[in-house]
Amino acid sequence: MLRKSIIGLFVVLPLMGGALAACDDKGPAEKAGEKLDDAGQKVKDAIDPPGPAEKAGRSIDKATGND
Repeated sequence: MLRKSIIGLFVVLPLMGGALAACDDKGPAEKAGEKLDDAGQKVKDAIDPPGPAEKAGRSIDKATGND
């Protein structure tokens, strides 16, 4: 029983890794969603401007690719 579980684990894990690696490409819907998010953030910033800490956090996010 344990042996079957271990063998199954070695079969499933590489498949899951391959599936996650295929998610790097952004499709047109995701790109459009990001544009909407950016537009919403600009409107929010116009109404309530970000402070220095938030600006620094955004700069760090952009530098590390987490924007």
